[in-house]
Amino acid sequence: MSAQAQEEQQEGNQEEQKQIEIPDDTPVDLKAEYEASHVQEVLDKLNEDLVGLKPIKTRIAEIASLLLVERVRKKMHLSAETPTLHMCFTGNPGTGKTTVALRMAEILHRLEYIREGHLVAVTRDDLVGQYIGHTAPKTREVIKKAMGGVLFIDEAYYLYRPENERDYGQEAIEILLQIMENNRDDLVVILAGYKDKMDRFFQSNPGMRSRIAHHLDFPDYSADELLAIGKLLLAQQNYRLSSDGEKALTDYIKKRMQQPHFSNARSIRNALDRARLRQANRLFATGKGLSKIDLMTIEAEDILASRVFEGEEDEG
Repeated sequence: MSAQAQEEQQEGNQEEQKQIEIPDDTPVDLKAEYEASHVQEVLDKLNEDLVGLKPIKTRIAEIASLLLVERVRKKMHLSAETPTLHMCFTGNPGTGKTTVALRMAEILHRLEYIREGHLVAVTRDDLVGQYIGHTAPKTREVIKKAMGGVLFIDEAYYLYRPENERDYGQEAIEILLQIMENNRDDLVVILAGYKDKMDRFFQSNPGMRSRIAHHLDFPDYSADELLAIGKLLLAQQNYRLSSDGEKALTDYIKKRMQQPHFSNARSIRNALDRARLRQANRLFATGKGLSKIDLMTIEAEDILASRVFEGEEDEG
């Protein structure tokens, strides 16, 4: 090495040493940093979008605070590496996992951890091929679309099927593991699914577990929360429940929660879609003289016509 090169390297080392050792006494206003990031706007949207889920909303706010502090620490030369941001969302269907993932993508973008705030939601079928040489290009194409944002893999445990020797899911997992490690400053992966199945998936794939920084378990909604969700969904489409209609929906929720394949908010949304269909048929049969209130109101009969009240399993 030439004398000039040695001198340049020594100067570089000294400059790096200064960045590490020289304290920066400039006070940091974290509140101002937080306000400038506009993350609170995203958290407010989350509160508007989802009823309940207080533990999840608290955890998301805590993660946002952690990432804000990490960003400030990096500016102050107190940390150099991007923190591991990959996550796992567990819980039953209809508990808000996809909605929270969308808001998480916004938070990560506003805090400058990802270049874009988009989310790409996929399942096994989007990643795994059906013949040799098909899986790698499928998986890489999905990753290419998600790069710079968040890749949300629902029912991620279906990627691993050890009972099928010809299954190509393991190939997709290996590609994901490589990307999650080598491109963690440009892609965040969120795995989602039932808790027990995700636990078994991680036991069989310890490399995947080691790359997950945050595990969030989404609780089921209570009957009161589901009623509030139903009223919110109706209000968003300029509908309302009559007093008898609200009582009928309350009874429906209690009965529907006892049935197999209950999917929390998703089941309530599907039930209200069918109630709107019945309301439309009822109004059409009535014919003339309909008021604005008539067009907006879901009556008890629109809900009580459900098969749930006959002891049969409802759809969705």
